[in-house]
Amino acid sequence: MLHWSFKAFSNLTPSELYEILKARQAVFIVEQRCAYLDADDYDQISHHLVGRSDAGEFLAYCRIVPPHTKYNEPSIGRVMTTAKGRGRGYGRLLMAEALSRLHLLYPNSPIRIGAQLYLERFYNDFGFVRCSAPYDEDGIAHIEMLLCAKDT
Repeated sequence: MLHWSFKAFSNLTPSELYEILKARQAVFIVEQRCAYLDADDYDQISHHLVGRSDAGEFLAYCRIVPPHTKYNEPSIGRVMTTAKGRGRGYGRLLMAEALSRLHLLYPNSPIRIGAQLYLERFYNDFGFVRCSAPYDEDGIAHIEMLLCAKDT
């Protein structure tokens, strides 16, 4: 079971922000060996979703980027589980929670993501469909994927 914290950037404490940045660097820069600037100026306008264990251990994270910034549609990005959180289904719980939160923030809006190509089937399970040719981002094949707006 994960316990969720969902906050706008301005509501994050310095300790929470440090923990988020540290976890993202561990996964995306160290584990995946991608040399890129993680501080990309989207954090300040995004909402941040953190999943923790009962003991408070940081296990899952993503951010929700508003529309008309990275894409015309709102987006879910920096989707990750920590090494200790993998293999437990937390990635699926994270995406389900992120989609629920995103639909509250931006009802009836399609959602666009930039996904690592090898995770295409994972995102297909949530209704996302490929909408671009593969492209290279920091040495990893990516695709854009789109989830159509929910009907009301």
